[in-house]
Amino acid sequence: MKSSFIVLLLLTVTVMHCFGHMWENMETLRRSKRRWVLSTIELQEEDKGPFPKEATKLFNDQEVNYKLKYFISGEGVTEPPMGVFSIDDQTGVVFVNKPIDREKNPMFHVRFDVLDRVTNAIVDRTLAFDVAIKDINDNAPAFDRSVINADVKETAKGGLLPINIRAMDADEEDTDNSKISMRVVLQEPSSPNIGLKHLNGTDLWQLTLSGCFDYDKEKKYKVLIEARDNGRPSLSSTATVNINILDGNTHLPVFTKAQYEAETMELVTNQEILRIKVEDKDTPNTTASRAKFTIVKGNEEGNYKIETDPKTNEGVLTVIQANDYEKTTLANLQIAVENEEPLFVCDSDSQKTQPKPQTVNVAVAIKDANDPPQFKKVRNEVFQTEESPPGALLYTPEVTDEDSDVSKLRYEKVTDPENYVSIDSKTGVVTTVKKMDRESPHVANNTYAIVMRAIDDGQPPSTGTATVLIHLTDINDNVPYLVNKTLVLCGNKDSKVEILADDKDNHPFSGPFVFSLRGNDPNVKSRWKLDPDIGNSATLVSLKSLAYGNYSVPLRVLDQQGKGADEDLSLVVCNCGKEKTCRKRMSPSSSLGGKGALTLICGILLLLLPVCLLFFCMPRESHKPVTMHEEGNQTLIKYNEECGGTRCKNEPQMMTPSSPGAVTDGLKYQSMPLRQLSQTSGFRNPESSMTLQSQPRGMGFYSDDVPMRGQYTNGVNTIRNGTLRCSRSQSMFGDFYMYKFIQKRLLDVEQNSQDSSEYHPHGYAYEGEGNSVHSLDKLSFDNHSDSLNFLQDLGPKFNNLGGICHRDMEKKN
Repeated sequence: MKSSFIVLLLLTVTVMHCFGHMWENMETLRRSKRRWVLSTIELQEEDKGPFPKEATKLFNDQEVNYKLKYFISGEGVTEPPMGVFSIDDQTGVVFVNKPIDREKNPMFHVRFDVLDRVTNAIVDRTLAFDVAIKDINDNAPAFDRSVINADVKETAKGGLLPINIRAMDADEEDTDNSKISMRVVLQEPSSPNIGLKHLNGTDLWQLTLSGCFDYDKEKKYKVLIEARDNGRPSLSSTATVNINILDGNTHLPVFTKAQYEAETMELVTNQEILRIKVEDKDTPNTTASRAKFTIVKGNEEGNYKIETDPKTNEGVLTVIQANDYEKTTLANLQIAVENEEPLFVCDSDSQKTQPKPQTVNVAVAIKDANDPPQFKKVRNEVFQTEESPPGALLYTPEVTDEDSDVSKLRYEKVTDPENYVSIDSKTGVVTTVKKMDRESPHVANNTYAIVMRAIDDGQPPSTGTATVLIHLTDINDNVPYLVNKTLVLCGNKDSKVEILADDKDNHPFSGPFVFSLRGNDPNVKSRWKLDPDIGNSATLVSLKSLAYGNYSVPLRVLDQQGKGADEDLSLVVCNCGKEKTCRKRMSPSSSLGGKGALTLICGILLLLLPVCLLFFCMPRESHKPVTMHEEGNQTLIKYNEECGGTRCKNEPQMMTPSSPGAVTDGLKYQSMPLRQLSQTSGFRNPESSMTLQSQPRGMGFYSDDVPMRGQYTNGVNTIRNGTLRCSRSQSMFGDFYMYKFIQKRLLDVEQNSQDSSEYHPHGYAYEGEGNSVHSLDKLSFDNHSDSLNFLQDLGPKFNNLGGICHRDMEKKN
């Protein structure tokens, strides 16, 4: 009992504790106050003022703790449109400064803040507020088009017209200010009645028609439409609809006569015999007025047709099939007319019924004419073997004439392109005049056609025609032939090529053919074979690899009867591309890509590296100046040079210009004049402009009397194919040598001037008669070959010497 009391006491304390917390929370909620107080902001668009106008007032409970400063921002203040709202920062009164257009700014999003006036710090959360502008009916409905022009057919039936109208109102949607209704205010002319109908679920209105238009009475209509909203006060606007009526087929065409007459000759075709005029009240040159004629009765055999002339709108009656006077002399035709466009009858006019097309009768009189001769068979077939001897009778005609005597008929040939036959003018018998060839281009399907005619003696004469078809029987008069006598064999792809043959003859005088290699040439047999060799084509197979080029293959082709011909096949063996066509030969060229050029440069650098290392690593000796020793006038001549010449006592001294000419045949020096020799064997000193002359083996001269000392360099002496070429160069340095040279030349000029007055002969000792020298001009030398192939094998002696020198060089390296 005691324990139960303790437990009950604990539960009571716990419950009282919980209720105590709940009571404290309720007290806290009850004591909390609203921090912001804002009266309702109600603004109406286009308010007349006066401005600034008080809109609302703010209050914040933080003013008990701070000295507050009110601040406003957002649309209409710090964001466009600017200057709409402002606030008194002390009292919190919000002002509107100018009228507001709701259609431009239906709502403003503004923000309010309170700041500590001392520190300018925000002391409470920002209050955001959306200011909605109350709409007024300040916009009238506006049509998307104030003037509407439309075309409407006269045949439009009552109901909706194809004219839509739309109007919009800029005021607030789904309010009376923006709801629109339309009506027809004015219609000119007033009949038939035109109204308006709203299309459900859209903002469109459509014109309606009660009755039918009449193009003959009124061609244009003007309709004034008013659109009005439901606002207070109500606003409206108008639009004008101009309706242009297009003519329709409301009138039938009418014949201008009640009956027509015409006449024609029998046997006449494709001839116009009558023109029929009609009248139509609808607009000309339209589908409503263009006439359409038909022959209703009397044309059961199809002898006539009637068409409309597009320019005159007349009906043109034409004979298209010949009439027979013996069968009928008068044709009665019934012709009806209507328009291309169906006739329109207004549904509202109950008294009118759909009229039928108008008809008229036409009497056509047929006049007798001279009937032409009639062949018993217009198409006649005969048979003949080709290449038969001329004179064969092919055809004898059978002809009748109702108006003339058959014996007085005459016959003529109309067409015979090969002139194979002749026709007897009295009997019409067709006879061959030369052999007929079945392979002629004028023979089609083994048939050759000729056309003949029979002419009577009537006035005017009449003519009947017939065709003779000559079927030609084939004989073996043609040999087989190759379709293509030039073929291409792709050596890089295949080793065989197909050969096609043909024969102008028919079976059994044509294929399959037998192909064979003609002749007994072993080279042909070893190079080619035919496999297979029987058929309309054969396969030529190459037995071994062939070099690219042109080949001629002799062939023989026989038909089934063993008759054949020899053919030469031109075969081109070449390198082919994707198709079986020879590639164009490319000019030999070489090029390096990027990688190849890089590899080449690296190789050159590796080759130069040892040379550079050797140059920088070799010990360098001190530079020693070269002392130039002047020597006297040299009189000794070196005779161990092949190009050296024997000195002459009386050698001429001359200055010759440098010339690119050269003597190409050293063996002709003997017979060459000295002047020519000196011009072609000279060389130039680049510093003194003096030309020194040289001539090998005493056949010229060498001038070196001028005391000079400089550099002397032996060139290269070459004998090639009988041609001797020597080159030497001397260089002179210093003013001294130039002075000596000028003195020497001045002395020579002075001596020449002294000796020019008289001639001083020079005597020579008699040495006997000289040996006769045979001319070497008759010898033939190949002076035009620059081939160096002879250096490849200079004989065993030179080979031994070259081997020894090569080993010595290897030891030194």
